[in-house]
Amino acid sequence: MTTKASSTNRGTKSDPLLIDLAFQGGGSHGAFTWGVVERFLDDPTLKIESITGTSAGAMNAAVLAYGFTLNGVEGAKAALEKFWRQVSDAARFSPMQRAPLDVMFGNWTLDNSPGYVFYDLASRLFSPYDINPSNLNPLRDVLEESIDFERLQQSPIKLFITATNVRTGLPRVFRNAELNADALLASACLPLVHQAVEIDGDAYWDGGFSGNPLLTPIIRESNARDTILVQINPIERPGVPKTARDILNRLNEIAFNASLKKELRGIAMFQKLLRDEGHLEHVEWVEEWADMRIHRISTPMMVELGASSKLNAEWEFLTLLREEGRLQADNFLRDHRQDLGVRPTFDLSTLLHNLLEQI
Repeated sequence: MTTKASSTNRGTKSDPLLIDLAFQGGGSHGAFTWGVVERFLDDPTLKIESITGTSAGAMNAAVLAYGFTLNGVEGAKAALEKFWRQVSDAARFSPMQRAPLDVMFGNWTLDNSPGYVFYDLASRLFSPYDINPSNLNPLRDVLEESIDFERLQQSPIKLFITATNVRTGLPRVFRNAELNADALLASACLPLVHQAVEIDGDAYWDGGFSGNPLLTPIIRESNARDTILVQINPIERPGVPKTARDILNRLNEIAFNASLKKELRGIAMFQKLLRDEGHLEHVEWVEEWADMRIHRISTPMMVELGASSKLNAEWEFLTLLREEGRLQADNFLRDHRQDLGVRPTFDLSTLLHNLLEQI
């Protein structure tokens, strides 16, 4: 276990500030994270120490870390663009395409796509073992073309990729030395879409069920004290979902945010304990959790986009999300660059207060 080093460095070109990144999953919405990462890579006063990621966040993390081994910052940016281009190319002949009216009016949803409607209905009646007995997954080819996993294992950026053990329901974290295509596919394995991925005799589903993303590894093993969470699953959504599709979407959002909110509340609780109970300041594991500066980048666009758009891999849509990511990251750095290395910008005490009010 590595204890975090004390630091008040705000970051300079000669002595950059170490940061951790935390990437949520969300299908093609992960292109938003791509844009955020590009903007942070452009800042020479920041240095990525480690990344924790789930599902699409795991893909972004692994591709970034691999690209960094090829040519530093420029290699990481090039690898990310190549990956998302390959994702788009692989989906070009998918039956799930936008309906003509949606294309005409600029809607990114697939709700009116005959292919998507059929897939949506079939997934509720049949399992992926029935629909896809050969267990074909085009994303495997994309990953194996995008990443040299032997080289990835040597990346200076620490990776923590989460998948959910089907048998125990607990998270498993894959680190650099354990990463391969199976580990990344396990992290992104939605049980109604893909067969469980077997690794070392155990079956795994999407990491979002147990950590989206999981913060514990970076709390315990990274030297950075500033963690930037890139959130693409809305915590709050106005209105009451009434269609079966909308209800299922909201259930998934709540489930995929639950573990993250639990960890964030844990950080808030330990920070409060240290403030109120000074004698705990020498308890190492309490200090690890409390000594975190959490920052968050998100976009209201995710509330506006329908759940089906997570399967829309049109290049125009992916680049739209990428530009939104760059914009929101730029806004964050404009407003909070001076806070990095000094203070958190995500108010965790509100999460704790809201919980205590409900119980």
